[in-house]
Amino acid sequence: MRSSNTEQINSGIGFGAAVKDTKATVASIVETLEPEDLVKFGLIPEFIGRLPVVGVVDQLGPDALQRILTEPKNALLRQFDRMFELDGVELEFTDEAIAAVVDQALLRKTGARGLRAIIEDVLLGAMYEVPSRENVVRCIVEADAVLKKASPILVERNDERKAS
Repeated sequence: MRSSNTEQINSGIGFGAAVKDTKATVASIVETLEPEDLVKFGLIPEFIGRLPVVGVVDQLGPDALQRILTEPKNALLRQFDRMFELDGVELEFTDEAIAAVVDQALLRKTGARGLRAIIEDVLLGAMYEVPSRENVVRCIVEADAVLKKASPILVERNDERKAS
């Protein structure tokens, strides 16, 4: 009799139950979702009428996030590059820094929208400092600036001649 109780406990729900992967199940349910299902779930019909399409969106992977940062005509890095360019400063992100930004967005599970917040957090100090310093010609962002909250490297005119 004890063995049948154990079988019932292991096949039930709760803390002792086996965990199943629900990702495929949720995706298949949402794909077949009808407006009536949303009403049964508790949403009011007026709200449902304002949502003409229900779509399933998968989480973006690291390659997609990196492409969003760098490839489009209005890519995030190009936008920030243009802001620094207005002050006569060249903005440079190392490959490791770009990878770190992508990793942070994946960790935070914020997707493409989170990329802007991460970059702004990294560049905030430099964006305030650069306009007041006329001798800065380059701002280099390395992985430490993203991961360890280190300041980006500001290269001054005098330093650039020494580096050449």
